[in-house]
Amino acid sequence: MNLTALVLLAFAMSTDAFAAAIGKGAAMRKPKFLQALRIGLLFGVIEAITPLIGWFAGSVATKWVSEWDHWIAFVLLLVLGARMIREGFSGGDEDVPPEPQNQSVLMLALTAVATSIDAMAVGVGLAFVDVSIVEASLLIGLATTIMVTIGVMVGRLLGSVIGKRAEIIGGVVLIGVGAVILYEHLGA
Repeated sequence: MNLTALVLLAFAMSTDAFAAAIGKGAAMRKPKFLQALRIGLLFGVIEAITPLIGWFAGSVATKWVSEWDHWIAFVLLLVLGARMIREGFSGGDEDVPPEPQNQSVLMLALTAVATSIDAMAVGVGLAFVDVSIVEASLLIGLATTIMVTIGVMVGRLLGSVIGKRAEIIGGVVLIGVGAVILYEHLGA
């Protein structure tokens, strides 16, 4: 994978967290930049760790599936992307009441873990391609930190409509990255 694909992957992985951050920002009265940055850093660290966990699990399996690795990465990204698109089109969260102003670190961490499960699955897929997992994880964490910080700051203004669109765009990007991986491997 080249750097452009990694950056696109990183921002695609951050869209779930971005959508959640918009909701968090909308629930806060007037989020300050330092509050948003702390939330962004929490999400970013968790989002950077989960692909490492997935990569280690996937690395154990590489010797058994090396002939199919590009297909595995493609299918994982395709399924994750399709799930994100489906969730982006679903109207599930409109009737949920806003959360209280003071967010506990535990609740924020649980939200961050919930939005980073897909990054763990991507980490499994990355174990099957030629990529620096440390570089990929750092980029995913940085992109998530940036996106969550922005999401919290503008959440009150943008509401949940943009959050759903962010998930749709992120899903399309994931499918695109999977297609590029498949194309590069089959074309080699």
